Amino acid sequence: MDHNALAELLFPDVSKTTDYYENLYPKRDLPEGAKVTRFAPSPTGFVHFGGLYPVLVSERLAHQSGGVFYLRIEDTDSKREVEGAEYDLIKVFENFGINFDESIVREGKYGPYRQSKRREIYRTYAKELVKQGKAYPCFCTEEDMRQLREKQEELKLTPGYYGEFVKCRDLTLEQVKNKLNAGLPYVLRFRSDGNPDNKIKFTDLVKGTIEVTENHIDHVLLKSDGMPTYHLAHAVDDHLMRTTHVIRGEEWLSSLPYHIQLFSALGFKLPKYLHISQLMKKEGEVKKKLSKRDKGAGMSYYISEGYPAESVIEYVMTLLNSNFEDWRRANPTEDTNSFPFSVKKMSPSGSLFDLVKLGDVSKNVVSRMTADDVYNKLSKWAEEFDKEFYDVITRNPDYTKAILQIGRGGSKPRKDLETWKDAKDYMGFFFPEYFEFIDKTEGFNKQDITACLNDFADCYDIDDEQDVWFSKVKEIGEKHGFCPNIKEYKANPDSWKGNVGDVSSFIRVAVTGKLNSPDLCAVMKILGKDESMERINKFKETL
Repeated sequence: MDHNALAELLFPDVSKTTDYYENLYPKRDLPEGAKVTRFAPSPTGFVHFGGLYPVLVSERLAHQSGGVFYLRIEDTDSKREVEGAEYDLIKVFENFGINFDESIVREGKYGPYRQSKRREIYRTYAKELVKQGKAYPCFCTEEDMRQLREKQEELKLTPGYYGEFVKCRDLTLEQVKNKLNAGLPYVLRFRSDGNPDNKIKFTDLVKGTIEVTENHIDHVLLKSDGMPTYHLAHAVDDHLMRTTHVIRGEEWLSSLPYHIQLFSALGFKLPKYLHISQLMKKEGEVKKKLSKRDKGAGMSYYISEGYPAESVIEYVMTLLNSNFEDWRRANPTEDTNSFPFSVKKMSPSGSLFDLVKLGDVSKNVVSRMTADDVYNKLSKWAEEFDKEFYDVITRNPDYTKAILQIGRGGSKPRKDLETWKDAKDYMGFFFPEYFEFIDKTEGFNKQDITACLNDFADCYDIDDEQDVWFSKVKEIGEKHGFCPNIKEYKANPDSWKGNVGDVSSFIRVAVTGKLNSPDLCAVMKILGKDESMERINKFKETL
């Protein structure tokens, strides 16, 4: 077979050489040790939470080393494409503070960053493979392939185009010409020289040294429409975009032998691979893969629910690096990006997705924010997802910030907010639009409640600090038969109508409508004396 003649026959329109593209996309000018990583999704319109794993690892590896992190859209399969999905994807990741150095909206020198616009590049390298006798046209029909699969299933053999099942591998140049002249469609296949009896040792940066079976299947390189399969496209792109590290899910391990073989055939240096275990969820005692149908599987869920981006990133870091939580305890105020992320601290086994753990992490993250930060992030979320609440909290920013300042700062800040969605329930009572008497003070005499509230109203001074405020409450309680000391009350409860905590709850429900609220002394200072007294009077009417 004259392979050069075959290459010209199959690719008469391909005039550029592989050397042209090697020169067009030279080695990147980066510091020694800098890593080039990528995220390369298909634009299908759904951003999975599990996608945050490889993205975050890729971003950290690149940026902590002074390298480049880029986005490549793998849109060679038009049937799966959702219009505009790639822009939604970029927006989602931007929301979580992850920005790409190069992408379809931030073109660098190694674009285009859509595979559908790199068709000529793939065909050039495919032509070179044909020239070297490493690829050939296959004219097998869908019916041929169906029969092949049925035969392999019947014999319980590995599915694929190989060995005795190969029909087009050794066609003569004349036979290829005749089929082309007849207008028969074809795909371009890789000519594998692998042996399934051979094993290859490979070092994965997460899994360690693993052993895989050599690829012996003649996989498709170009589809019948001339577009590349993922395998050819990613190999060419990772090489020309000078990718040093590929971070992907462990489901790609089965393709690794083929990719090793393909990179070698193309004359490319194989990038370093990190295969990340799948994100799991627990159902009873059984662990299962997190699917698209599961609550919290899509990244848009966290945006609409109001999880702070910092919380989600911090939670993922606790799963990716086993020493992150120790680092956080030692560095409570440091930005997450300051954490020295290490591939060596990644677990080779699957991580367990836990919304409860995320909630705990989020409360801690929000508790460390300033009132200004909380106000800005909360109002931004509310503007998109709860416009009425947004109008209320932005009516008087200083008032809202004062509310958010309660219990903030110090060594033990309050941890009331898990998501921005929680804010309305937490602070809504400060605003007339949302104030209502939700809870009741059950189990106490109406006259005792009224007497305590009347005495409190008579002695209340808005300038009182918390200790003075509380001492007055204790005095009022004791006057009406409520023990001023909790420990003493627990020792002899039958001697009292209740304790000072009960008296505080009378005031709390009257002023906030709830049994649970931030520090009541601080709440009343913000509401003001007139509003606080008016609420107390209204509450007495409900008794």
